[in-house]
Amino acid sequence: MKKIRIIWGIVSALCLFGTDALMAQQYKVGVCDWMILKRQKLGEFDLAKQIGSDGIEMDMGGLGQREMFDNKMRDPKEAAHFKRVADSLGIETGAIAMSGFYAQDLTKRDNYMALVDDCFDTMDKMGNVKVAFLPLGGCGNDWAKDKTKRSEIVKRLHQIGEAAKARGKRVGIDTPLDAQGNQKLLKEIRSDGIGIFYKWQTIVENGWDVVKDIQKLGAKNICAIHASNTDRVWLRNDSTIDVPMIRKALDKMGWSGWLFVERSRDVNMVRNVKMNYSANVYYLKEIFNSNPEPAVVLDSAGRDPQYVKTIVERSQKATDELGITWTPKGQNVLNIICNRYFKLNDIYAERDSVKKVDKKLAEAQCDSRLYRSHNGFLADLSIYLKPQEIETVKDVMTFNVVKVTYDAQCDMIPTLKEEEKQQIMAWLIEARELAIDAESSKKKHEVFGKYKGRINNYLSKRGYDLTKEREAWYERIKARGGEL
Repeated sequence: MKKIRIIWGIVSALCLFGTDALMAQQYKVGVCDWMILKRQKLGEFDLAKQIGSDGIEMDMGGLGQREMFDNKMRDPKEAAHFKRVADSLGIETGAIAMSGFYAQDLTKRDNYMALVDDCFDTMDKMGNVKVAFLPLGGCGNDWAKDKTKRSEIVKRLHQIGEAAKARGKRVGIDTPLDAQGNQKLLKEIRSDGIGIFYKWQTIVENGWDVVKDIQKLGAKNICAIHASNTDRVWLRNDSTIDVPMIRKALDKMGWSGWLFVERSRDVNMVRNVKMNYSANVYYLKEIFNSNPEPAVVLDSAGRDPQYVKTIVERSQKATDELGITWTPKGQNVLNIICNRYFKLNDIYAERDSVKKVDKKLAEAQCDSRLYRSHNGFLADLSIYLKPQEIETVKDVMTFNVVKVTYDAQCDMIPTLKEEEKQQIMAWLIEARELAIDAESSKKKHEVFGKYKGRINNYLSKRGYDLTKEREAWYERIKARGGEL
């Protein structure tokens, strides 16, 4: 009988708290679909996967002067299609957002319960999502002290919370308050269906300490977290937010849940969605120990750490150009490029060693190893990159000499025929294939130098006076206000 009671107690706990309560602490990292410019667009799931996130916070759509949200998910077929695509890519919907209330006043919407019910229905369609986001920004800045308005907000939030609880959900509100203010507000609301959708940006902008505030608020009061600051720099470069210490605080509190990146874009590249959000997602997953290990292992063992650092920085120029550095794919590509540089270093080191005994043998062995490793490098890249992306990697590794030289030739001799342009490009691409394998930047430029000589000879034979063409080109450049 005692054993039966114990088993029944466990079953009751599972029913009351869910299986997550008996599982290890878990963090998931997502992005807000309206901030990655994919609000209720089917492409949000693929972009979220490319970024490396675990899921998305889907917005309900615009509100403005509309009666209801501009919500595509009201159509069961559309919602089912979205859900299928999300599932096929392994991307979860971690929360549903009513971001329209950033600008719309909750107390002035007579149909607020219809709007909330629409949100709850969407949560069900997207996989029984448990958390909704409701910002109170549209209520203005003074409602917390305005007794009349605060009373109306509390009344409406109590009703929303009870409706949420009845459907097995929770609404996280975004307020301008600190932990003490939020605790007081939650007591006034008197509904377990309402919690705080915690926002780091709010705390930082008010000059409060995120770690102390989040600890004071307590795990039970936090539905989810908007884990970002205002747009300025990426999270890893933000001195106002100590993410590792926040992680320690959340660990100690026993909190589990979703961290969504809303902002923290680098203002120097604010429109580069993939780079900004993948950088922040990668950093959060790095701190919260949820980044997948790259399939390609960096061959850095036994190498000088400073040398490895230099090679990583050099290789990252290619993944930066592709906009994939802070993504799982980007990390694999980065390691492939780094390993290529390491391999070249090893090949040339072995050649120099053998040269001391047999110079001819050394060169033969070097050429053979370069040939095999060259093809292997391109094959490895092809696992992760499209052909045009591989071309970009080659160009970055050879200082973009192909484009610079080709453009200069066409600008210097505007009368070049199409077949002449094609021949010039063909030789430059051939030079690039050899330059990729060169042992130093100097040797790479020497390869291109030889092919530039070949191009000049070819053009001379075609009847071009290169001296005159070059002089005329210089004059045109000066007239444009430029310089060589």
